[in-house]
Amino acid sequence: MSFLANNWWLIPLLVTSFSGILCPAMGSVLIAHKRLLQVNLISHCVLPGLALAVALGISPSVGGVISGLLGALIAERLASKRIKNYEAVMNTILAGSIGLGVLLIPLLGIRIDLEAVLFGDLLTTNTGDLLRNFVAFLMFTSLMITGYKKLVHVGLDADDAAANGIDVPSLNLALGFTTALVIISSMASVGVILVIALLSAPALLGSVKAHSLRIAMIRSSIFGLVISILGFVISIGLNVAPGPLISVLCVGSLFLIPSKE
Repeated sequence: MSFLANNWWLIPLLVTSFSGILCPAMGSVLIAHKRLLQVNLISHCVLPGLALAVALGISPSVGGVISGLLGALIAERLASKRIKNYEAVMNTILAGSIGLGVLLIPLLGIRIDLEAVLFGDLLTTNTGDLLRNFVAFLMFTSLMITGYKKLVHVGLDADDAAANGIDVPSLNLALGFTTALVIISSMASVGVILVIALLSAPALLGSVKAHSLRIAMIRSSIFGLVISILGFVISIGLNVAPGPLISVLCVGSLFLIPSKE
């Protein structure tokens, strides 16, 4: 305990490093599947689950993962069964989810630091936050080990993958569950809103001239790690919040993407 007390920056640095590696790798997969908009939906849908979990006295992470995944499933069902415009459905559900979460907090009589949930509070992270990052990392690694070839096949041609016996809906469910875990695990570092930048920008950088999904993920994780650590170090020096600064650096990194010839 004395070691951690004297090195207060260690756990926040480990948390931001995990997020910097994991989020871009997840983003690379979602880009390959053209499902990056799902991140926006899930990140907004976690708030009602967080509120209910706090009211019920269970882990907020569990509630956030369940509500995030539930929102994604509802959007998928509505878009496939009733409404063809998938983007419009997702945007409506994510806005409604934020509204529901904000309403539940006073109705349930609970206290949640909305600013920390939405934008992160990296300097107050603890071993529990680090453990959530590790669990999300293990889940993502397991998905890659057991389903990498299937994920690549579905990303290239979902119809052909289904015709060849791949259970596409179950694979998408596993992908959505893992995405929700990654978002929740990064909540402490950059928040459920700003995590979108960390999932997207390094993945775009890593996908430039990448000949395979594996190479894109490795490159993306390297870019994400550099951006996250750089944002953490600069924020300490400037005495500003690390999460928003990391998201700003993500925007700046887009200028490193080569222009189309």
